[in-house]
Amino acid sequence: METQSRGRLRGVPSERTVSSLLLTLIIGMCCVHALEMSTGKVPFLEAVNGSTVLLPCTYASCIGITNLYFKWEFNDNGTMRKMADSVIPTDNVEPNKVNIFRERVEYVGSSKGNNISILLWNITFEDAGIYTCFGKNPKEKGKNHSAIFTLYVVEELRKVDNTLTIIIASCVGGFIALLMAFMLLKNLTLFVLAKIEEKNKECLVTSSGIDNTENGLSGSKSTPKKA
Repeated sequence: METQSRGRLRGVPSERTVSSLLLTLIIGMCCVHALEMSTGKVPFLEAVNGSTVLLPCTYASCIGITNLYFKWEFNDNGTMRKMADSVIPTDNVEPNKVNIFRERVEYVGSSKGNNISILLWNITFEDAGIYTCFGKNPKEKGKNHSAIFTLYVVEELRKVDNTLTIIIASCVGGFIALLMAFMLLKNLTLFVLAKIEEKNKECLVTSSGIDNTENGLSGSKSTPKKA
């Protein structure tokens, strides 16, 4: 019996082993997503020719950064044109210098918010296309990360046709109004019927009382005494 119990205990992992496995799993998951680049929940924009647009990009790292290299590139018919780049020494420290390689580009990021966004001034139709926000953290042994942002340049913003929306809203509103009118009419009808029924009951009670009174009076009449 003692041997069997020892065998069972040997098969059960110790608390130290479980803790080590959990720590390894957490570190592994963290390393998989050590650096993440993002251009927002909506990675595209439609802007009017001649306007100024923001090309957003942020980074996040669960292991911290050291000399994070980042750059912006534009896909010019298959050729990647560098727009800006720099190196962020460490967390919450601004880059010493941001190199700009294209006109009308301005760096507006901030390391405090893990933000490496840029502005593109006075856009033209030639600026339409795919932009790539690239990042490389030496802590990850040379792994590269990137996110894309698509810019559409138009002569004027498209006017949204709300006709269908208005029709649907009108139908829904009319249905709700009709339903409310029906409920109101139903309640009014039930109220009137209840009052009529109550009045009929009162009439029956009154009539029954009168009949009982008449019957009592006729039954209480005294017969004349015989001489």
